[in-house]
Amino acid sequence: MAPPRHAGHAATRLPVFTGTAGWRAILPPPPDRAPLLGETGADIAIVGAGFAGLSAARRLVQIDPNLRIVLLDAARIAEGGTGRNSGFMIDLPHELAAGEYAGGGAARDRVLTGLNRQAIAFAEEAVGDYAIPKGHFRRSGKINAAASEAGLTANRRYARHLADLGEPHEMLDAQAMQAITGSRYYRGGLFTPGTAMIQPAGYALGLAAGLSRAGVAIHERSPVTRIEPAAQGWRLATPGGAVTAAKVILATNGHLESFGFRPGRLMHIMLSACMTEELPPEAVAAVGGTECWGATPADPMGTTVRRIGPAQGGNRIVIRQGGYYRPGMRTSAGDLARLVARMRRKFDDRFPMLRGIRFEHAWSGHLCLSRNGVSVMRELEPGLIAAAVCNGLGSTRSTLTGIGAAELACGQRSALGGFFAAEAEPDRLPPHPFDTIGANVYMRWKEWQSRAE
Repeated sequence: MAPPRHAGHAATRLPVFTGTAGWRAILPPPPDRAPLLGETGADIAIVGAGFAGLSAARRLVQIDPNLRIVLLDAARIAEGGTGRNSGFMIDLPHELAAGEYAGGGAARDRVLTGLNRQAIAFAEEAVGDYAIPKGHFRRSGKINAAASEAGLTANRRYARHLADLGEPHEMLDAQAMQAITGSRYYRGGLFTPGTAMIQPAGYALGLAAGLSRAGVAIHERSPVTRIEPAAQGWRLATPGGAVTAAKVILATNGHLESFGFRPGRLMHIMLSACMTEELPPEAVAAVGGTECWGATPADPMGTTVRRIGPAQGGNRIVIRQGGYYRPGMRTSAGDLARLVARMRRKFDDRFPMLRGIRFEHAWSGHLCLSRNGVSVMRELEPGLIAAAVCNGLGSTRSTLTGIGAAELACGQRSALGGFFAAEAEPDRLPPHPFDTIGANVYMRWKEWQSRAE
């Protein structure tokens, strides 16, 4: 039975971004896309042009190239969460609430791994179809980096789990880690080959360009302020116009709650990152190591580090650590400043030979989770479909929810759709302000425990 239709949904908040989306800033400026002006119609309208919305649009084009598709974004492509992502398309279980990422048992982890690989293959196919630069998508694997005995222990536990799953992996010692990263900081690592490393802004911009050529109408700086029923579907109002569509896909991640859906069930975490200036030749020589690599921490609450090369926007290092629970989905300037200072110390600990290298860009990004690790990919009301709640896997999980929402909108059955349909609703959170107090105390405690990582 379809859920009932309500009178309408006004947006209680719009996305607010703190800091510059560095991944976008280091690329050549893309062409400007006009905001929506006046009234228009569509078969399917998509709200949000991040990984989920762009993936939904691509899947719709694959299913029926004749569909009239309108894609609306509150900002510019890759200025929001997509351009603030760290660029790890991870294939293996990556449960942030688990001590070493293992998920809900071997059977579920095998299913998730298969689905994650479906998302990665979908992205790789898009790279070929839309002539996205090869450097913006690389199947190069990633490392779980360990700097303490606790980190090494977590890696050994996770390696045993991967062995039980029959997944390839390689344990790295301190010498091997230095050869890759140029840093003496790490005591070991766990390499897994299936992760694709992307330039998240470059991938999103390339995907948007390909979709435009395929006939998808994309409007930037067009936040949807109200969704209301129409005679033949739904009407989406923006500051400059409106779209009437038979069906709507809400690819808004945590901003699903801003339209009144799943209140009190979504956890909003603001993570921050810094990107160095272009490393001069003498700095590249001083740090050594390989040109491109990515390291997630052995403990999920540790520090993520990534090094990129000219094909991704220059010889640079990106570091991400620390976050705040923020129900309002925004980071203050003070929050970001405190985290930048903390990341400076983390960076200098790992790369003392680069102490004079400045951070050129710093930003915060929104990560949405549920307590029980489920996404929301389902029909909310007749013709109104959600592709939301990334659970910390912004690129991979959001790609999957976008694909699933497109198939649901077109009445297609698939294993992916069955997976999301079988998921429970997000668990309720403690009432506010206890949710915020409890979550931030817990995060500070976990960060202290993983401080070496």
